[in-house]
Amino acid sequence: MSHPIETRTPARPKRPFFLRRGPMETIATVLIGLGFLMLFQPFLLVLYTYSQVTLLMGTVMFIIVSKFPE
Repeated sequence: MSHPIETRTPARPKRPFFLRRGPMETIATVLIGLGFLMLFQPFLLVLYTYSQVTLLMGTVMFIIVSKFPE
């Protein structure tokens, strides 16, 4: 009689928060939304000025993070 040999499945490596795709895509999406809100508000010129920087950061972050593993 032979005993079936059980192979252990390799443990998934624990990645730090900033190297996981799911949470970072959410943060990038929130940055993009915040940039749009800053762009469309009519009251503060400072928010309007930095809205394009926020939109660009969110977009670039989303493009980079979407390449991360799950």
